[in-house]
Amino acid sequence: MAYDPFVKICRPLITRDIGYMEAQNHTRVSEFHLMGFSEDPEMQPLLVGLFLSMYLVTVLGNLLILLAVTSDSHLHTPMYFFLCGLSLADVGFTSTTVPKMVADILTHSAAISYAGCLTQMFMYVLFGCMDDVLLLVMAYDRLVAVCHPLHYQVIMNPHRCGFLLLLSLMASLLDSLLQTLVLLGVTCFSGVEISNFFCDPSQLLNLNCSDTFSSDIVEYLVAIIYGFVPVSGIFYSYSKIVSSVLRVPSPGGRYKAFSTCGSHLTVVCLFYATGIGVCISSTLSLSAWKRAVASLVYTVVTPMLNPFIYSLRNRNMKRAMRRLLSNAVGVPVPCRIRLRVPKTKEHEYISSKLLIGLFL
Repeated sequence: MAYDPFVKICRPLITRDIGYMEAQNHTRVSEFHLMGFSEDPEMQPLLVGLFLSMYLVTVLGNLLILLAVTSDSHLHTPMYFFLCGLSLADVGFTSTTVPKMVADILTHSAAISYAGCLTQMFMYVLFGCMDDVLLLVMAYDRLVAVCHPLHYQVIMNPHRCGFLLLLSLMASLLDSLLQTLVLLGVTCFSGVEISNFFCDPSQLLNLNCSDTFSSDIVEYLVAIIYGFVPVSGIFYSYSKIVSSVLRVPSPGGRYKAFSTCGSHLTVVCLFYATGIGVCISSTLSLSAWKRAVASLVYTVVTPMLNPFIYSLRNRNMKRAMRRLLSNAVGVPVPCRIRLRVPKTKEHEYISSKLLIGLFL
């Protein structure tokens, strides 16, 4: 009986012929309409250039990280292995939304089919959740590296790293399948206008005019498992890292320990800050344009900045990228020139004492 009011609400939509719905036992949607950033013809070439350049920077930056890590044997460590997975997820995350948005601007068409919308949503949730889980895995890697440095190679062995990456992929697939099945169970939509430039799951659920009790339960469980658990795990990892680093007596040792986590912590703050901004913009009664801007920062700007954060704050990554670019261009990497001074017996004695001190 609780379903009757929703049927009465949706019945006018069933009888109305608008070209996007056909009358059957339930409201059947054939396509959705995405929101554009601007209808001004003079602004559209500027938007195409802006979004396309951001997309190319994101793809090229993350691919450069992949090539730098694979070409440099010094970067064949668990941290850079997970960084490669994060780069692939960022490329997929951006490729899910930006090419469709640019094509919509060029063709002056904001329509997307029902199957295409579900496919885009599936890929969006898959790569977004993989970013989320991989950041948790990378926090665990930093925890082991800082708190258990002597056992790091044993704990983070290649088999465990491969298992953690596979576990991240399977968890992301499960989340994406759950949210897709929830939307496949929606039989009545109150409209076809999506207040975003891609098929946002939250916006699609807002169009649901049938019984939302079961879908709400699934969404709450997904939010707890894939939202609260990773954030709690990252917070726990860094609390243990901070407490361990503060026990280091020398300031230089504390700085070196913190510097290994700086890039990851910056990416974590950027990812979750923009994600929280998207959640707040979807729950509050903000304009559709502001919600689209928040989603743009989350889906495009954050993946674009990740390569810069990891390359500019990491000496090993900068060296590997310089070597990769020099090999591609054919220009040798500039190196420091050191003058060879003839050593006396006193110099040899001091050097040997320093080497012995370093190994003791």
